[in-house]
Amino acid sequence: MPNASRITFSIPEILSQKHEECTSLGITAVRGDSVSSVAKFKRAYHTMNETWETEIGGLLAELAEVQTTLLTVLEEKRRLLVAGDQVALSAMATREQELAKRLQLCHDRRQHMLSQASDAGLPSESILSLSGCLPAESRNPLQASIREATSRSRLLQHQCLANWVLVQRSLLHLSQLIEIIATGGRMQPTYGKGSDRVAGGALVDQAA
Repeated sequence: MPNASRITFSIPEILSQKHEECTSLGITAVRGDSVSSVAKFKRAYHTMNETWETEIGGLLAELAEVQTTLLTVLEEKRRLLVAGDQVALSAMATREQELAKRLQLCHDRRQHMLSQASDAGLPSESILSLSGCLPAESRNPLQASIREATSRSRLLQHQCLANWVLVQRSLLHLSQLIEIIATGGRMQPTYGKGSDRVAGGALVDQAA
């Protein structure tokens, strides 16, 4: 086995390795011309792991809470759309706006975290890739949470699409009602030359 004291890597090179690969070699860290002892490096590396684990875990916990709450709100909104409860739907606007702000904050926090990772020479393509630098006991639960967040995100997209379809159907129904009121229930022919056209609808023109 190579002499551990003669093995040197830059900090980004070390941190890009899997945790097991770094610790098993007893690597000496080099930053420019300054050499850190193995013990000092291990302490710093452990502190860095805890910092990233805390940051990623905090982001995922906040995201999970927002996603879960939003799923509940969307389900409630779907029921109100079916029931046609316009008053209750209007009252939900404030809750939806607040959740949208919280989601944006999660996005901004994620981007800032990945920017910091990039500056440190760590994987910064995604939170999943960044979590890959952590030791297995931290990495595995975090990546499980990431997969759960991805699953909830797909479910949110499905719920949003379902609600959008309901809104479009409501608008179509409303449009048909307006046409019935305006024409007195007499549908105008699509084709026809010289046919008599009603100037106004009976429901609109007749006095009460």
